[in-house]
Amino acid sequence: MKLAAGAVPLIVVGLGLAILAAGVGPYTIPPSHSVGLLLEQIGFGESSAPQTERAIIETIRLPRILLALTVGAALGVSGAVMQGLFRNPMADPGIIGVSTGGALGAVIAIALGLQTVFALALPGMAFVGAAAALALVYVVASLGGRFSMAALLLAGVALSAFMAAIISAIILFTSDLQAQREMLFWLAGGLGASTWTDIRISAPLVLIGIAVAVLFSRDLNLLMVSEDEAKALGVRVVLTRNLLLLAASLITGTAVAFSGAIAFVGLIAPHTLRLLIGADHRALIPLSAIGGGIFLLAADTLARVAIAPAEIPVGVVTALVGAPFFVLLLARNKARASML
Repeated sequence: MKLAAGAVPLIVVGLGLAILAAGVGPYTIPPSHSVGLLLEQIGFGESSAPQTERAIIETIRLPRILLALTVGAALGVSGAVMQGLFRNPMADPGIIGVSTGGALGAVIAIALGLQTVFALALPGMAFVGAAAALALVYVVASLGGRFSMAALLLAGVALSAFMAAIISAIILFTSDLQAQREMLFWLAGGLGASTWTDIRISAPLVLIGIAVAVLFSRDLNLLMVSEDEAKALGVRVVLTRNLLLLAASLITGTAVAFSGAIAFVGLIAPHTLRLLIGADHRALIPLSAIGGGIFLLAADTLARVAIAPAEIPVGVVTALVGAPFFVLLLARNKARASML
């Protein structure tokens, strides 16, 4: 019931925002033409819009809209899973170093010029970096034969700092100014280079990760209460925790690989929805996918039009919104703790 009650208004908002995003920009397209072209893409009718508008929407704006929804959904679900596993509303997909690992892989690809040799080298290296970071922190957290969530968190923080230092060193010692600009722009997060190939590669991976998270959402509810109680109720705690971590890391790595490092989406979307609908992950996880997509699409649309024809990296917009949100959340939790 909560899922349906939350999904309907979110989907309506998302559709309206997609129509707006398709029409605004340096070249404005009337809403009627935007709607007609979008409907044509899914097989409803045939638009009479001019060829220029058709080309802009089909080759530039629609792939960008879909990638924003895909990446936002990935970060939203990853945030919901991380917040549940760590029992902490301030947890974020980058908390265990996955995002920074992806960033390091991408920076290495740019420094070596691999993206000029192979188009998918940059997202490929970003994904490898994210997967390697996950594997490393998991090994550290499992030392001694027993897995520790606290050790996973601390290892992630330490590894993130280490990899951030390597990224800074690579940027500093790169003599190619164009490569430096590419690194800095990518680290700020952006969707300006979105293509249909990006959608075809990223969407299936994100859908698989979200499906795993939804499948284990009931078990995540029980894990939030107590691992002992979850075991008593038949939950395979180790398997469930590992699969949820793997799913969250998979979709975070995919998101980072195709959009760069975009912060705070995984913090804001699930936490806001948790306040509205409660902490039942059976509803929270799918709604976080929708809410995360909407939030990132709204941020990207604002990034495109705020100083048009120039463009702000979308990661800058999400950080400007997310940083104050994080401070308010921290103050709220501190005030609640002082009352106990």
